[in-house]
Amino acid sequence: MKIINVTKDAVLADEAIIADTFLKRLRGLLGSKEFKNGQAVVIKPCNSIHTFFMRFPIDVLFVDKNHKIIAAVSHMPAFRISKIYFNAVYVVELPAGLIKTTSTSAGDLLEIE
Repeated sequence: MKIINVTKDAVLADEAIIADTFLKRLRGLLGSKEFKNGQAVVIKPCNSIHTFFMRFPIDVLFVDKNHKIIAAVSHMPAFRISKIYFNAVYVVELPAGLIKTTSTSAGDLLEIE
């Protein structure tokens, strides 16, 4: 799957996977040794995440039902818990630094193909 920031006309990922079952959401990126540019994990439903036992920081987008980014968290370190974004219906986890390099921010619209 592909994730595009329509507002900034930027491809955020072309190898996105959806974690939409309990087991897929539970696993997420746990156990992964690396997270390469072009990869992403879309977790749904979701309005808060943790990075316990992860080996690297990640960028995180909290997105509402209209695919509008509510919050963009850059370089979330391992062993942290995000705040709860009550209006978020899904989360996009991206390699650290991608939010900055694509100028992605709250208010941008996403498209998932």
